[in-house]
Amino acid sequence: MIRAAMKFQDAHSHFFSRSFFLALAKQSPKEGTPAELVAELAERSGIELPGEDVIAHTDRWIAEMDRIGIERMVTFASAPPEAASVSQAVAHAGGRLIGYTVVDPTQPNALEFATQALTDLGLRGLLVFPAMSHVEACDPRMDDLLALAGEQRAPVIVHCGILKIALRDLLGLPRPYDLQFANPLSLVPAANRHPGTTFVLPHFGGGFLREALMAGMQCENIFVDTSSSNDWMRSDPSGLRLTQVFRRAIDALGAERILFGTDSSTFPRGYRVDVRDTQLGSAREAGATDEQLAAIFGGNLAALLPER
Repeated sequence: MIRAAMKFQDAHSHFFSRSFFLALAKQSPKEGTPAELVAELAERSGIELPGEDVIAHTDRWIAEMDRIGIERMVTFASAPPEAASVSQAVAHAGGRLIGYTVVDPTQPNALEFATQALTDLGLRGLLVFPAMSHVEACDPRMDDLLALAGEQRAPVIVHCGILKIALRDLLGLPRPYDLQFANPLSLVPAANRHPGTTFVLPHFGGGFLREALMAGMQCENIFVDTSSSNDWMRSDPSGLRLTQVFRRAIDALGAERILFGTDSSTFPRGYRVDVRDTQLGSAREAGATDEQLAAIFGGNLAALLPER
């Protein structure tokens, strides 16, 4: 049973405004305008495509949070062109939403874009995909971005392990993913060079649980998040269960470096309450105390990114 007093704060969701879908569609090799391709994508996937009104989409997410009992939620601009929409949503949400943005370190304007996002746009974190950019977290090309994040007290989510983006597949986009760039151990040199920057490995390392925990044991500024259904566990030959994942993470990192997240993203599915409840039950089964549960499922994010 969910404790009524639990103050849930979700550290991992995607805003997925219309601007995101259009940005993705513009890259598609398929015939048709971006609007036509987005409409086709919505029909094939069953996703309810948001309208142009960012405020209306924001209000829908806030209503979901109220319904489920989520105090605050990190939400991503999942493509750089969506950063302005997420900025508008954050400004409207009155502290309920915390905005991050994807940044591609291979782009010549990456540092300029990240600086604007973390200052003018009011976003508070960055998200990088080494498997897509083919730039490891320890690559010197990342240093200026990581230094900026430290100066702005902005967490950097470094996506490692298995990467599947169904929306890209539906739009016929190529799969540039190279998991050789997505090992959590590559984060260790970067974390050591930037001790004032907080790094987050989502999905418990996405199939690299051992490596994620090793990196976190090596560097105190590396966190993990619990987001998604964690179906990467199917790749583990030991038959790992989520309860065991929580137990190992708490033992290796301490509850204070674990951030709850669901990877909620689209409607009509809305907020992934099923993921939240499964994770809470697994953490309890793993032996987490009430104090540790309060930290993982809200307190840690509140401490990392206090309200402004």
